[in-house]
Amino acid sequence: MRLWTVLAGGLAAATAVAAGIAIGGTTSMGPLFAWYLAAWALFTAAAWALRRVPPRHAAVLVLAGGALIGGTGLLAAPRTSDDAYRYVWDGRVQAAGISPYDHVPADPALRGLRDESLFPSAPDCAGMWDAGGFCTRINRPTVPTIYPPVAEAYFLAVHLAAGATGLDGITALQAAGLLAALGTALVVLRARGPGPAALWAWCPAIALEAVNNAHADVLAALLTVAAFAAAARRPRAGGALLGAGIAAKLLPAVTVPALLAGARKPRAVVPPAIALAVAAATYIPYVLWSRGSVLGYLGGYVGEEGYGDASGSDRFALLRLALPAAWERPGVLLGLTLAVLALVTAAIIARGDPARPWDGAAALVGALLLLTTPGYAWYALLLIGLAALAARPVWLVLGLAAAAAYPALPHAATIAYALAAAVLIAAGIRVRHGRASSFVRDRHTLGGS
Repeated sequence: MRLWTVLAGGLAAATAVAAGIAIGGTTSMGPLFAWYLAAWALFTAAAWALRRVPPRHAAVLVLAGGALIGGTGLLAAPRTSDDAYRYVWDGRVQAAGISPYDHVPADPALRGLRDESLFPSAPDCAGMWDAGGFCTRINRPTVPTIYPPVAEAYFLAVHLAAGATGLDGITALQAAGLLAALGTALVVLRARGPGPAALWAWCPAIALEAVNNAHADVLAALLTVAAFAAAARRPRAGGALLGAGIAAKLLPAVTVPALLAGARKPRAVVPPAIALAVAAATYIPYVLWSRGSVLGYLGGYVGEEGYGDASGSDRFALLRLALPAAWERPGVLLGLTLAVLALVTAAIIARGDPARPWDGAAALVGALLLLTTPGYAWYALLLIGLAALAARPVWLVLGLAAAAAYPALPHAATIAYALAAAVLIAAGIRVRHGRASSFVRDRHTLGGS
């Protein structure tokens, strides 16, 4: 057993080295992605080896490895996303007593809040955004923020913490991402044990997306994983946590039906109702504070990402592969997506295990990612957290598939999602075949007794 402990620890350390080189030791996207793939391969081997490690050693190993791997995200400024700069700005604006929904970053009214870290003086805007005569690192500087209230409160809290500790805004966000990631690992560890916890804590996506890019999705993942970990025994607390998760990033809203897994009594609707009520309630302070819409750039973002005209983008890629060209219309694609999600929801309610609501949550998020094929890898953080809680490592293939957009190769993301779908279908067939074989064996045994 000591040999397996050393092996698992060594592989986790090797994962950290590969992730560290990807994040802090390369300057172009090609080598970054190559080392990132190597980190995923090492992570897979490390998670496999951990199964042979005694639980008392495995728990310590998971947390230490999670801190080491996640900590590699602190080695550089955000590598594959500039969202964190908008987070810094939104926190700064709120600290000045201004609603983040009322002004765009380029608004002259906020000129006094600009500094070199977010608005560098430069002869051109290479690698940055043009805010109309000046440069900024904040993405989409001429549109309002898109983030929900709990995320905005998080940005403010990190801004205040940065001021208290002397950290710059980006480093503070990365450190907060690492703490949230370790918090999620602790939740899974307590609920499900070290093996499932390692699926989250050691995953290279945590280092890159949750820590280095400091995406707010890690906060949503923490709240949602905590919600479903609590839901089986304390359903109302689970509903409240899920509501907060929805208000951190809207994606967790798709998991609400999973709170109804195996529902047989009318009171089963209480936790989902609490989740929606809490999510709505978080908007009230910002509605009262803001002059503009608290939905911000949400509608524009949906159109910008190609969900309104999927024929010209990689969205709904797998559906478009399976459909005639005449059906590649937004209404048809959206209708099919909703129909499939409705079928998954019905199956969860009818056949789900109320003691394992996380299974349905992972299935809903996984189905949504497969159907919509988003181009941003950090959307998979929520699924990785739920897959860990469900101890279903096969779902992690979608986390790797989502990262295929980084090399910017033609159709790479579509191919990756198609391969991930094939793996998931094969795994599903294997599970069903195993259950059928077990049923046949049980009947044979009973018949001969």
